Amino acid sequence: MIYRSNNRANKSDSFITYESKFMQMKKKSIDVLLYMLSLLPFWVLYGISNVLYYLLFYIVQYRKRVVFDNLQNSFPEKSEQERYQLAKKFYRFFPDLVVEAIKMRTMSAAQVLESIELLNPEEVYRHFEQNKGVIGVTAHYGNWELGIYRLSLMTDKPRLVIYKPLNDKAFNEVYNGLRSRFGATMVPMKQILRHIVRMKDMPYISMFVADQTPTYQDSDYFMEFLNQETLVYTGTERIARLSKSPVVYCHIGRKKTRGRYFCKFTTLVENPGDYQEHEITQIHNRFTEQMIREQPEYWLWTHRRWKRKRRI
Repeated sequence: MIYRSNNRANKSDSFITYESKFMQMKKKSIDVLLYMLSLLPFWVLYGISNVLYYLLFYIVQYRKRVVFDNLQNSFPEKSEQERYQLAKKFYRFFPDLVVEAIKMRTMSAAQVLESIELLNPEEVYRHFEQNKGVIGVTAHYGNWELGIYRLSLMTDKPRLVIYKPLNDKAFNEVYNGLRSRFGATMVPMKQILRHIVRMKDMPYISMFVADQTPTYQDSDYFMEFLNQETLVYTGTERIARLSKSPVVYCHIGRKKTRGRYFCKFTTLVENPGDYQEHEITQIHNRFTEQMIREQPEYWLWTHRRWKRKRRI
C-alpha cells in the first residue's frame, strides 16, 4: 500500500513538472514570436493592419455578430447604415491596436513619449504634492495598453496596474512582462487591498480598467450603461473609500495621425467620503459612457460586455 501511494505521488510530481516545462516552453515561444514581429518597422506593421482589416471585417467576420448587436443595443437612435459605418470604423482601428501591442515588446521610452502626449500631468502631480495616493480609472478605449507605458514614465512614484488574470498562464506571464517593462507593478484584482494598505499615507497611482465584465461573485450592482442594464464593478469605489484617495480618470484618445494618442486626466472625486454608496461607481461609468458616445469607434466593441443579466 505504501509503495502504491508513493508511486501515485511520483506520477503526480512528474505530471506537475511536465506541465511546468510545457508552460515555460509556450511562454518562451510566445515571447520570441512577439519579439521578432516587434522588430518590424511601424510602416510594415500598419501595412499588416490594413490587410487584417479586410480579413477580420469582410472574410473572417471576427465577432461581427457581437459587435453589431452591441452597437444596435447601445445606439438604437442611430440608423442601420450609421451603425454599419461605426462598425467599419471600429474594425479599421482594431487591427492597429493589435500591431501596436506587438510593437510594445521593443518600443523604447522615447518612442512611448512620442506616441502619447500627456495633456495635463499636473492634475495627478497636485495630488502627489498633498501626499495622496491616486485611484486611476480608465477603460478599454483608445490604446489603453500603451497608456500603461506612458503612465509608468510620468513619475517615479509607485505605479500599480490592476488586472484580471488570464486563464492561460503562459499568455498571462508574457503580457504582464510586457506591461511592466517601464516599472509598473502588476497586481491581480484580488490582491489590490493588501498593496493599498501597505502604501497608506504615501503618494502612488493605481490604475483600474473599470469597464470589464464582473462575475456575480465580484459584484451585484446593476446600472444603466449605453442604454442597457449593466452589471458593473464596484471595486474602484471600495478601494477609493478605504484609502480615502481621489479618483482620477485617464482618458486615452486617438489623434488624427495614426499611432498617436493623448491622455487627459480628470479628477472625478476629490473626497470619496462625501459620496453615497454606488455614487462614485456611477460617476466614473457615466464619464466612460460620455467618452464612448463622442467617438464610439475607439471602444472595444468585440467585448461581450452585457453577457450577465440580472438574476431573477
